[in-house]
Amino acid sequence: MKRREKVGASPRIYQPSVVSPDARIGTDVVIGAFCYVGGAVIGDGTRIQSHVSVWDGVTLGRDVFVGPGATFTNVRHPRAEFSRGPDWDLTVVEDGASIGARAVVVAPVHIGRYAMVGAGAVVTRDVPANAIVVGSPARIVGWACACGATVARTVERPVEMMCDDCLGPAATLRT
Repeated sequence: MKRREKVGASPRIYQPSVVSPDARIGTDVVIGAFCYVGGAVIGDGTRIQSHVSVWDGVTLGRDVFVGPGATFTNVRHPRAEFSRGPDWDLTVVEDGASIGARAVVVAPVHIGRYAMVGAGAVVTRDVPANAIVVGSPARIVGWACACGATVARTVERPVEMMCDDCLGPAATLRT
């Protein structure tokens, strides 16, 4: 499994994005063009593609990938007349997870480590670590290795959560 070797790089924020002064942004973060980042927490190495809104109450872990046009919400029952802040509904996306293009993540949810949310999915429930979810509402269709390769195409969680490439020589001993 290849990992980034860059340490301590300043975030790169492409114009005309808007980042709230309340946002907490880690090192080596990329925020694409036409993004809005409210009082969110963005972990080191995270990549946010263009046209993404990340609102107050959202926490993205280390090395999270957010595809173009993905949207996070922070209020379960929005009404213009009734302010919900600062008691936002919370969303947590753990380290290494990927959110596909145009996916919608409806708070409050928790997306586990190395989970993969397919493009256009609507996440309305928690997503377990390593799960691959698609559809509206999003449902489990498989399981992913930390590198992103599909480990299993079942709803049931497999015992081994690493692909043959990441297992290395041990993979040949299992067969």
